[in-house]
Parts: sequence; C-alpha cells; structure tokens
Amino acid sequence: MRLKRLSQPGLEEASTGDIEVSDAVFGRAYNEALIHQIIVAYQANARSGTRAQKDRGQVKHSTKKPWRQKGTGRARAGMTSSPLWRGGGRIFPNSAEENFSQKINKKMFRAGLCSILSQLVREERLFLIEPIQLEAPKTQLLARKFQFMGLDSVLVIVDCIDEKLCFAARNLPRVAVAEPRYTDPFSLIRFRKTLMTQAAVAQMEEWLS
Repeated sequence: MRLKRLSQPGLEEASTGDIEVSDAVFGRAYNEALIHQIIVAYQANARSGTRAQKDRGQVKHSTKKPWRQKGTGRARAGMTSSPLWRGGGRIFPNSAEENFSQKINKKMFRAGLCSILSQLVREERLFLIEPIQLEAPKTQLLARKFQFMGLDSVLVIVDCIDEKLCFAARNLPRVAVAEPRYTDPFSLIRFRKTLMTQAAVAQMEEWLS
C-alpha cells in the first residue's frame, strides 16, 4: 500500500513522492459493522450522567386524593404525583449516576482504527505531509496555509505536537491536531481530510501492527 504525499505551498519538500506503508495498518478490508460498534462505544463513553429526573416520590405534590373514588364519572385517581398527571413524577426517571459506558477490547479498537485508516487511503482522504512550520502561533497563518492547499476540514496527526501549531489550530472549528496514540475513530471519520507526517505514520504502524 502506498500513501500519497501532499505538498505545502512555499515549502521545499525534503523528500518527494509516495511512500510504502504497512498493509496490516493501511491495507485492511472495510469492516462496517466493527467501525459502527467502536464509533457508538466511543460516543457512549464520552457521555456523562448530568441529568436527573424525579419519580412520583420526589415531586412536590399533595398526597390528598383529588376526588372520591366512585360516583363522579371520572377515572380513579389517588394523588396528583401520578406519572399520568401533568407535573407528576416520571415512571423510569433518568439518574445522575447513570453509566453509559460500553466496553471495547483493545484488539477490536485497533482493528477498527486500521479499517478506518485503510478506507481513508482508498478514498484519497489520507495524505502524507511534511511537518507544518509556522513563524508564529497565529491562527491566520495556519488558515491561510490550509486555504492554499484547498483544505477546509482537516485532522493533522503529528509525532509530537508543536506549540505553535497547537495554538494556531485551536481557534479553527474544522481543524484538529493530535498524536498517533491519541487519535480517536470519531475524529478520523469526522474530518474530510487527514494529514500525517512520516514520523507519525511510523508511530501509527508501530502501535497498530
């Protein structure tokens, strides 16, 4: 499997041409079921139980019977805290301690990442790039560089995050910078293009092989 190189404007490339990458990482078959499973698990593990609802024992209502049991022509009612009444308690309330996490084995997670990376290569959404050099940690400089390259939604994977690059990218809503071991499956499919340095490719192959 060969990974194409994307050139940067105003930069003399240290090396030109495509590079050979591991088929075990960048040449896997597309496994839609596995990718869906790890994406759902990743989003579920990011959730936190921050909402709580009250049951009929917690709502503030009178326990007085609204009307007598028989003879009114209306349905029987015991108290206004019933879940059937407006303002009553919930039947199955959400709890603040609710756990949404799902377990994914390391082998499955890494296989899913390899499947996503392989599909990105086939769709020509993953490119090799030289390390991005910025004169100052300015968002405008990085935005202009991506504009010249025709990129509007991009994930940059580098072997070691540069402080200038990190500060310049954090104000761009469609740009993210990450290291190989902190690359998540959701970001890989969220951004339209993914750029990786050659050192990051080596780290990714060492981690996922």
